[in-house]
Amino acid sequence: MSKKVAVYRRERFNAAHRLNNPAWDDATNFKVFGKCSNPHYHGHNYELEVKVIGEPAAETGFVMDLKVLSDIIKEEVVERFDHKNLNLDTAEFKNLNPTAENIVVVIYSLLRSRIDAKNDIQVRLYETPRNFVEYPA
Repeated sequence: MSKKVAVYRRERFNAAHRLNNPAWDDATNFKVFGKCSNPHYHGHNYELEVKVIGEPAAETGFVMDLKVLSDIIKEEVVERFDHKNLNLDTAEFKNLNPTAENIVVVIYSLLRSRIDAKNDIQVRLYETPRNFVEYPA
C-alpha cells in the first residue's frame, strides 16, 4: 500500500489584467471576453492553493516542509505578481493572454522547478470564490 500523502499551502496575491487578443478589434474582444477585455484593466484577489504529493520522509515525517513551500510560493509567485498589472508589468504575460488557465500553467512551471521531482504537484487558482482552475487537471 502506498503511503503517499498530499499537503497543501494557500497563499494570496492581487493583480490586474486584461483579456485581449491583439489581433482582434475592441468589438471582437468584447464579444469574446466581455467586460474582462476592458482596455483600462480590472483586478482580482487571487487565491492560490498548491498541493504537493509524496511519501513522508523517514527522518522528518514531512512530505515537504510547509514553511519551505510557503517561502517558494512567495518568492516565485507572490513577489512576482502581487499588485502588478500582469499584461504590463510581468515578462510571463507580455505575449500571453493572462487568462486564469494561462496563469495557473505559468505558476505551475515556476513552482515545479523549485519542488523536488520525486513529489507530484498540482496548482489550483481561484480567480473569484466561484471560478477556479487547476493544473494539471
